Amino acid sequence: MSDEMRARPQGPVGDSYAVDGIWIVAARGELDSETIGPLNETLVEAGSLHPTVVLDASEVTFADSTCLNMLLRVHRLTRLRIAAPRQQLVRLLALTGADTVLDVHTTLDEAVRA
Repeated sequence: MSDEMRARPQGPVGDSYAVDGIWIVAARGELDSETIGPLNETLVEAGSLHPTVVLDASEVTFADSTCLNMLLRVHRLTRLRIAAPRQQLVRLLALTGADTVLDVHTTLDEAVRA
């Protein structure tokens, strides 16, 4: 395996860190029934420990109903804010009406300041 292949991040969960008392979890890649498990665990744990959690969705390339259901469940646990979703996720949220329930922001900075 080349160094380039080894350096490539794996799985749907990126960095997790605090900014101004808000916990941020970065997600990446495709979020579906086969990949959502680690992100779900991370968000549920974050939601149990922090009153506000921001999901940085800027690197999410695909999300399906499994992801949507997870977001709605986590939303019940904590103040969940979704930051910088790409067009596919924006469309999924709009088509299902979830954008009227979930707190969606166009940038990470906006989500942190909300």
